[in-house]
Amino acid sequence: MKDKELNIMGIIGVRSGSKGVQDKNIKLLAGKPLVGWIIDKAKSSTYINKLVVSTDSMHYKEIAESFGAEVPCIRPQSLSEDHSPELDYIKHMLEWLDKNENYTPDIIVRMMATTPLQTTEDIDHSIQKLIENQAADSVVVIAEARQHPLKALKIIQDENNESKLVTYFSDSGREVTPIARQNYQKAYFRSNIITCRTETVKNTNSLTGDSVLYHIIDQHRGIDIDNLIDFDIAEHLINQQ
Repeated sequence: MKDKELNIMGIIGVRSGSKGVQDKNIKLLAGKPLVGWIIDKAKSSTYINKLVVSTDSMHYKEIAESFGAEVPCIRPQSLSEDHSPELDYIKHMLEWLDKNENYTPDIIVRMMATTPLQTTEDIDHSIQKLIENQAADSVVVIAEARQHPLKALKIIQDENNESKLVTYFSDSGREVTPIARQNYQKAYFRSNIITCRTETVKNTNSLTGDSVLYHIIDQHRGIDIDNLIDFDIAEHLINQQ
């Protein structure tokens, strides 16, 4: 049964201008457009009682609606560029719904098409945790990093203007030496579900605010599709289910 006491809105952003993989958000994955996977999971949520998609494309709009999501408006192109802040399209949707439907959600669940292996349980656990912790601003779904960020490297120019390899967090070549993973404190990455209060967006101009809780999921469910290799990995994992 959907929660009728709170207005809980799921929002999925799918712009059409992907550069790495053309039309990535609607590319078929195991026979289904990529965005369809997360729409289906969100539609089964115990808590979400309004599910909207923000897109700049009429074609994407038709696909999202065919899976049962609402597309109340088309996102302006100015909010759909490569470097457009994600928060802006969410604020645009909130303003449009307030003005045109007199609707303001209590809780926003931001999801992305690029994490198709996430589950309805991942969504609902994050919502439930926020509901149960009134002092929290948000809950972020996270997965342990497959490569620890302290292992990251960069190339810089030395005093002789020659290129050299150093650790990403310092200019030391000595720290390029491999260190056992077990010596690092665990590191995590966002897995593309952020649940927050609408008041958090208004008061902090962010999706997360200051008091951020978390829900940890397995690494494979956190896979974020960015290129064609990621599509192959995701399809393999889906076929193993």
